[in-house]
Amino acid sequence: MAESKNNIITHGLSGKVGDIIVFSQRGSKTIVSKAPKERSGAPTEKQKQHIARFQEAIIYAKTAIKDAATKAMYEANADPQNNISAYNIAVADMLNAPKIEEINLSLYTGKKGDSIGIKVIDDFKVATVKVIIENADGTLVEEGNAKISTNGLDWIYTATTENTDLAGDKITIQATDIPDNLTEKEQLL
Repeated sequence: MAESKNNIITHGLSGKVGDIIVFSQRGSKTIVSKAPKERSGAPTEKQKQHIARFQEAIIYAKTAIKDAATKAMYEANADPQNNISAYNIAVADMLNAPKIEEINLSLYTGKKGDSIGIKVIDDFKVATVKVIIENADGTLVEEGNAKISTNGLDWIYTATTENTDLAGDKITIQATDIPDNLTEKEQLL
């Protein structure tokens, strides 16, 4: 893919030239690329899933930038010089769910006030981190939202209930981002 800057011949050009090249406009730049080839055969199941997921992301982005507050949030991360708009950021945000990198249970001993540390990252912003603590038999001990720490990366959950039997307990972490993509990770005590 080539990029044309201040070229009086290609400035503002867009469209396909024969079956060889395609001109397109991105911001103030004219992009020249090889013409795409027609697909042969039907798409695979994985390709169909990818197409559907991308269509969802486009619908989300169009809706998100209609809301002034959400658009402003995405615009704050836009990069017009590199032709990355609020719309592009919103599409990427929908396509990428948060990642739960680490669950730190070293400070959780089952006492009220103990903490659980969770490291969660996202390409844009993590919206919520929920902690669910269950006994080995599946009964709910407690659940609630973690709070973001001052470093902006780690989330801290503070226990609100005494948990006298930790053997085999399951800690489930659920992280969501702005488009409500959900990631879940479990860890046994």
